[in-house]
Amino acid sequence: MTGNLALVLTGLGAVASLIVLIARFNLNPFIALILVSLVLGAVLGMPLDRLLAAYEAGVGGTLGHIALVVAIGTMLGKMMAESGGAERIARTMIGWFGPARVHWAMMAAALAIGLPVFFEVGFVLLMPIVFTVAKRTGTSILKVGLPMVAGLSVVHGLVPPHPAALLAVTAYQADIGLTILLALLVGLPTAAIAGPVFASLIDRHVPVTEPNPMADALSEADMSDVTDLPGFGITLLTILSPVALMLLGSAADALAPVGSTANQTLRLIGHPVTALLIALLLSFVTFGSARGYDRATIARFMEECLAPTAMVTLVVGAGAGFGRILMDGGVSTAVVDMAQQIHVPLLLLAWLVAAMMRIATGSATVAMTTAAGIVAPVAIGGGTSPELLVLATGAGSLILSHVNDGGFWLVKTYFGLTVPQTFKTWTVCETLISVIALLLTLALNAVQ
Repeated sequence: MTGNLALVLTGLGAVASLIVLIARFNLNPFIALILVSLVLGAVLGMPLDRLLAAYEAGVGGTLGHIALVVAIGTMLGKMMAESGGAERIARTMIGWFGPARVHWAMMAAALAIGLPVFFEVGFVLLMPIVFTVAKRTGTSILKVGLPMVAGLSVVHGLVPPHPAALLAVTAYQADIGLTILLALLVGLPTAAIAGPVFASLIDRHVPVTEPNPMADALSEADMSDVTDLPGFGITLLTILSPVALMLLGSAADALAPVGSTANQTLRLIGHPVTALLIALLLSFVTFGSARGYDRATIARFMEECLAPTAMVTLVVGAGAGFGRILMDGGVSTAVVDMAQQIHVPLLLLAWLVAAMMRIATGSATVAMTTAAGIVAPVAIGGGTSPELLVLATGAGSLILSHVNDGGFWLVKTYFGLTVPQTFKTWTVCETLISVIALLLTLALNAVQ
């Protein structure tokens, strides 16, 4: 226990050092993450000749996915913004919900769009709408944006068909239909409290005054007086096309024999990168040529929007490298060992193991799948609802997002926040989701 405690304290010290270097000394987050990661690896006793290789593996493993998603998603967002598609969606949502309730509208949109897609995919799809809604209503980016990320986070951590939730369903031998029903019963009030309610409260205390290059890149010229905008239907078709393609990919095994050419094709077009690429190509017609833009103008849009994504992509990768050092250095294993030695009810144990893995690795998916694998052998046949165990594990996997989580840096950069502001808003939002979802899960268990 003493050795594990020392490892955990070392990891916490590294996180604290990162916060101080970035927030107090204004060191670039990308540089700070590299420096602290290498020092941490050396302190943990990792072989120095393999330290950089481990760090690079963590960076590369994440950048291989996130760089493509952020780049293509930002291009799609730029097309939506420049064509007036984001303005059309914003006007329609404001008309349906009213200017005073647009934060509830963003939560609803995130819950719907986020069901079949990864967090970062839903994020880059919805951010142009967030910017436009905030601009049109004079609402702060936090009040509009936090409900959006809360909705995406809830469905990412709790609701199948997200991969981690599906793996947990399998591990616990839960009924997937009942899991989805209970996840919605828990997730909807959780998203409401951690999203619109919390955003309305924290918005008064966290003024966002920093220049925001991402808002400039994904915002169109003032279209408040423009009436000739893309139709709502064609705009919705374009933005939801990657969602539909991903759903199609998820159903590949039901639609075609496993291993067949048709099955492999469905899986290919349903991959997030491919689905976003197809949607981007579609937008060149629906948001480009149909709006009178020539190829040179569209190419200029693509070039203009990519520059602000470079730093956020690098920082997300650097954060993943930091998480890899925590794992390879033994901190993650120490966290799991400590959690297993604590004798608590199964639902609370599942939440606790997932929470500690989330804090150590920064990945909700890794936290949920690892925790389910640890708790499932003990839980099966133990009398605790397997469906509720899935929810408790998912809730734990969302807690305390910090500097080793890519989502932390996405929110910080796109919202134009400082590191302390990101902790006060996004980190607290994620922790609220985790705790509220756990409490509601325990309440369901009590009434069964």
